[in-house]
Amino acid sequence: MDFLWSLFSLRRRYRHYARLDHLGICLSFKHCAVAPEGHAWVEVHEPKLCWLHHPLPASARVSPRVRAMTARHLLSI
Repeated sequence: MDFLWSLFSLRRRYRHYARLDHLGICLSFKHCAVAPEGHAWVEVHEPKLCWLHHPLPASARVSPRVRAMTARHLLSI
């Protein structure tokens, strides 16, 4: 029965983040559902080990997402 519920439940999507220093050099990666705290983390499409200790390419960054309006938000307006 748990399997059936898992088919219909919402799953948190894990995303990839890279931590950059003040020069834009990639220091580390993180894979998590919630964005890490701090200003040094940026979301990337995928982590590549060849980016470590090198400048992060501009094409690697994910553009900020615009949140869709949910039914709950529409009801509160």
